[in-house]
Amino acid sequence: MIFQRLFLIAAACVGTATAVQAADMKTLTVAGGCFWCVEADFEKVKGVKEAVSGFAGGTVANPNYKQVVSGGTGHYEAVQITYDADIVTAGTLLNLFFRSVDPLDAGGQFCDRGDSYRTAIFAANPAQKQAAQQAKTEAQAALGKTVVTPILSAQPFYPADAYHQDYYKQSGLVLTRFGPKSKASAYKAYREACGRDKRVKELWGDDAPFVPGS
Repeated sequence: MIFQRLFLIAAACVGTATAVQAADMKTLTVAGGCFWCVEADFEKVKGVKEAVSGFAGGTVANPNYKQVVSGGTGHYEAVQITYDADIVTAGTLLNLFFRSVDPLDAGGQFCDRGDSYRTAIFAANPAQKQAAQQAKTEAQAALGKTVVTPILSAQPFYPADAYHQDYYKQSGLVLTRFGPKSKASAYKAYREACGRDKRVKELWGDDAPFVPGS
């Protein structure tokens, strides 16, 4: 009898744990220029389980990186953020997103130019669309200028190949113009040279959530 009771209690605990784990995991897909940078930023946010680099918004199924950056597929470099809505809301993530990019730039982001590097939000449902619109309105009011980031309907998201995932913390070596560097070091050098943090700091000042010293 005791063993039966213990079994039932254990089973109930497992069921509860599973329910908690699966409870409020949701996804948000955004495009903010270089997906390495967006992924690196949002994986720091409490409540975010993971951020995956990939492509969204285009017309070609399962595109590769070369196809997208060459143009013609219509895709954005995008990041799909999986988060626990009990810990962080879509609204919070969207406010962080606007303050981590230049939402005034319609031609790309920072040193990366072209359609694939533009900003966008892909709203998965009406609630997410409303949250995106509110975050956009607040960003526009804060900057006092027109925010050009579009709010689009959710579209298929295609993860980029493994080479691009977690690039900012990989130890593998790559050849750069400065010689061989770890991917993590190459990422830091690229981010600085591209002027991402400098421009975000100019726009948002102390409200820039991912810029060191903000």
